[in-house]
Amino acid sequence: MADRKKTLDRILRVRALQLNLVQADEARALAKLDSELALRNRIAALADNVAPAPEPGGALSLIAAAHFRDRLHRSAEAADERLRIAERGVERAADATREAKRDHVAIEKLLERDAADRALKAIRDLEELPPVRKIRHGPC
Repeated sequence: MADRKKTLDRILRVRALQLNLVQADEARALAKLDSELALRNRIAALADNVAPAPEPGGALSLIAAAHFRDRLHRSAEAADERLRIAERGVERAADATREAKRDHVAIEKLLERDAADRALKAIRDLEELPPVRKIRHGPC
């Protein structure tokens, strides 16, 4: 019984460590998602600021603005793809966290069941002991 408890305690420590690691991975994935979202928003704001407008500068400034806007659109498409990848990473990390949490809870339940089994065994052992009659007084 003691070996079983020792083994379950060791497994619980390992599962707790694994849970902490996958939670850290999930936090990193969420941070990456936030970063990619912020980058996409910055690119979109830049693209909006470079909208072609009639200026007295002539055609050359319009061509330069169009070129810059085209590059910003390509960057925005790349940022959208990175955002989709980051979202998939968050989903995978959340799934891994759920699995690790489920494993951790399962080990905790096994430990609780083992403790209950040991308590029942101790009660049964006490019930099987012969009654002890204590003599309170010495011989009269």
